Amino acid sequence: MKKTFIYSALLFCGVLTAQTSVKGIVFEDLNQNGKKEKKEKGIANVAVTNGREVVLTDKKGNYELPLQSDAIIAVIKPSGYKIQVNKDNLPQFFYNHKPAGSPKGKFEGVAPTGKLPESVDFGLLSQKETNDFTALIFGDPQPYTLEEVDFFARGIVAEVEGIKNIPFGLSMGDLVGNDLSLFNPYIQAIKKIGIPWYNLLGNHDLNFDAKEDKLADETYEAHFGPANYAFNYGKVHFIVLDDVLYPDPRDHDGYWGGFTEEQMQFIANDLKTVPKENLIVLAFHIPISEPDGKDDSFRDEDRQKLFELLKDFPNTLSLSAHTHMQRQDFFEKKDGWLQETPHHHYNIGTTSGDWYSGKLDEKGIPISVMRDGTPKGYAFIHFNGNKYTVDYKVAGKPEDYQMKVFAPKVVAKAKRTKSGVFANFFMGSKKDKVVYRVDQGEWKEMEYVEVQDPSYVELVYEWELSEVLMPGKRSSDPEKSTHVWRGNIPSDLAIGEHAIEIKATDMFGKTHTANTTYRIDKVK
Repeated sequence: MKKTFIYSALLFCGVLTAQTSVKGIVFEDLNQNGKKEKKEKGIANVAVTNGREVVLTDKKGNYELPLQSDAIIAVIKPSGYKIQVNKDNLPQFFYNHKPAGSPKGKFEGVAPTGKLPESVDFGLLSQKETNDFTALIFGDPQPYTLEEVDFFARGIVAEVEGIKNIPFGLSMGDLVGNDLSLFNPYIQAIKKIGIPWYNLLGNHDLNFDAKEDKLADETYEAHFGPANYAFNYGKVHFIVLDDVLYPDPRDHDGYWGGFTEEQMQFIANDLKTVPKENLIVLAFHIPISEPDGKDDSFRDEDRQKLFELLKDFPNTLSLSAHTHMQRQDFFEKKDGWLQETPHHHYNIGTTSGDWYSGKLDEKGIPISVMRDGTPKGYAFIHFNGNKYTVDYKVAGKPEDYQMKVFAPKVVAKAKRTKSGVFANFFMGSKKDKVVYRVDQGEWKEMEYVEVQDPSYVELVYEWELSEVLMPGKRSSDPEKSTHVWRGNIPSDLAIGEHAIEIKATDMFGKTHTANTTYRIDKVK
């Protein structure tokens, strides 16, 4: 009787242990069936996380982590290995532990996962990874309707479908526009690209009926897994984060940009496993930058805490989307950055552009130029060891289309004119140099100006000036752009047509050119 009692007590303790911790093994999945076979060896020194703590596997590939009743266990992909993807090309690097499932809400969350398995295992497959690679980045697909999913599929996805030599892609949040039933149509569109595709959470991907932040991503988790995770490729460590606080902790109305204490712990623990010389790339939806002094879109103390965690990593880059404009920001010591070399934050232009607005192109797809004059498109980030460069690709245009030029069509001979030539250099920033010349004359510097892009102004007000209804929908009002330059137009040249050449040198030393013409005529 006594032995039976002791056995029962031990069994009871075992159940408690199983409920408060999770164990498993990270192994080389040679036959790619997702199950650990006897001949398949464990992999040592692989990071695994519960969303807060991060541990490394032992020499046999074993790990153990604390466990709560609602948690996602995820492996942090090491360099030299690949994560298996499902039929929709979504990386399967996590185990969703929700024994009772998500709370009931407008949109379905995670179904009950039941009892925790005795071992939560992660199978990886070794692969050859070079330190020189390129990632494909999409900002805000954000369809509000199935029609807009179709615009996204035909206007963006079709252009990169079957792309080669790109190991993975990432969408920067606002995968859909409030209607979370569009997650599956979005997934079906994105899978056609044919490469592993990562995603992150945006403010339009939330369960808005949630009463607390930790429950606002239940439907996202059901489709994509954890909203906070990390992975390695080559010499680059990627940290993907949900930086949308919902409801807004200040007044419980709307949302605010920032991080939770648990996220900060995750970042701190994760970075302990990363070599200091590696490039750290952080991706989140809402920008950490607030260029307007009146802007309070991101909680300042969270940005500073993030900078504290990054202070010993000399190679960093952060990415965001959200604004439906494109911008390069640089944080210096005066901004709270704790290193001599400024931190580059790239706010990426969106694949939905200005929310699928504007005139329709020849395929019936909205041209959707953004409010700062940046055409809709996507980015390629090229990594070489711990260095990087970025190319922005305008959808439907040649790769070398990097500037939109606006100039008068005709000016009066020898008359003073306030007209100018404007260059909207889509990837530009105030730090860049843009020069121009007329008729192959002397190169002159263009003046950096923070103004509305006149070529976008022209697009918008065409709707007001048209005497017939135009297909599509009117674009949003123009806003000041952070990548426009202006040059004077000479009027003292010969009557006739004159050629303008513009040359921009970006932050990576790459040169881009654009051309236009204008005419000089006599006043009659």
